[in-house]
Amino acid sequence: MTDSWKLGDRAFTSRIIVGTGKYASLDETRAALAASGAEIVTVALRRVDLSQQETVLDAVDRKKYVLLPNTAGCYTADEAIRTLHLARELGMDELVKLEVIGDPKTLFPDNAATVEAARRLVKEGFKVLPYCSDDLITCKRLEEAGCLAVMPLAAPIGSGLGIRNPHNIRLIIENVGVPVIVDAGVGTASDAAIAMELGCTAVLMNTGIAGAKRPVLMAEAMRLGVEAGRKAFLAGRMPRRDYANASSPSAGLIE
Repeated sequence: MTDSWKLGDRAFTSRIIVGTGKYASLDETRAALAASGAEIVTVALRRVDLSQQETVLDAVDRKKYVLLPNTAGCYTADEAIRTLHLARELGMDELVKLEVIGDPKTLFPDNAATVEAARRLVKEGFKVLPYCSDDLITCKRLEEAGCLAVMPLAAPIGSGLGIRNPHNIRLIIENVGVPVIVDAGVGTASDAAIAMELGCTAVLMNTGIAGAKRPVLMAEAMRLGVEAGRKAFLAGRMPRRDYANASSPSAGLIE
């Protein structure tokens, strides 16, 4: 049985979503995307230099990947909405990642502006995946606005600190009815596995792969971490106990 998941009317089997920033070359970008096994790839539109002969957009094979334009670098709802209108004019899909940053030092999201932008974009026909804080109320408001998923941060963007507040992530998973995709802060494969073991639908990452000493190998490790975490979640872990519990029965011991 295929363990698939859905965004709107689209089904996916890979549960890793990857970004395209910070790689040493476009060839490295292509190799890392392939090694990750991703089906969805996100591109920061405001950071694409369209004056270059070849851009990161050329590294994303649109026949293989769903291109997810994002609004990284936007600090107001209006900026984000204008950026996604540009994506639409360029012929990109209406499946979009919404980011409205509230603080330039921490890159934490402006949750109120994100909700405002999400409501407007959904009304305009966009299929919105919003980056937000690991805050249940914000996630519920984004769901009510019509977002296809919510994307709470694991830790600050690019920090590699891993899942800082698993309790909050678990609360979000238990109380919203759309996919929960952890976004930002994943630093290594074990972080990705933990996110999936909590019950997240998918994990989005960029720096955790691109910032590794060997990005292509890390992309493969992240894929395997996501797969292992998902299988562990489906298997159902053993209960935690305060004391030892013998693996073999005590009855019938040889005296």
